[in-house]
Amino acid sequence: MAKAKFERTKPHVNVGTIGHVDHGKTTLTAAMTHILAKKYGGEAKNYDQIDAAPEEKARGITINTAHVEYQTEKRHYAHVDCPGHADYIKNMITGAAQMDGAILVVSAADG
Repeated sequence: MAKAKFERTKPHVNVGTIGHVDHGKTTLTAAMTHILAKKYGGEAKNYDQIDAAPEEKARGITINTAHVEYQTEKRHYAHVDCPGHADYIKNMITGAAQMDGAILVVSAADG
């Protein structure tokens, strides 16, 4: 069976979340998918769907980059949720290399 041809109907933008460990990058990513899914359609992702690997769930941190997609009226976004822990900087750099722009997440409590 032939794969369906993908057609771009909107400009695509590659964005992502970066920042220190436990500052809320994955939580923000999940919230964005929920808000945009309600307004423009698409799939809302929960936190545990983004950090899906067993080790990520057990430790409560992002280890591997995760990719989610959402859209607005004018654009389609491919979003890379990057790890913030220093041990996984290589994974963060790999994710950041795919981005056109990034959202820097900083905890208001930690600064």
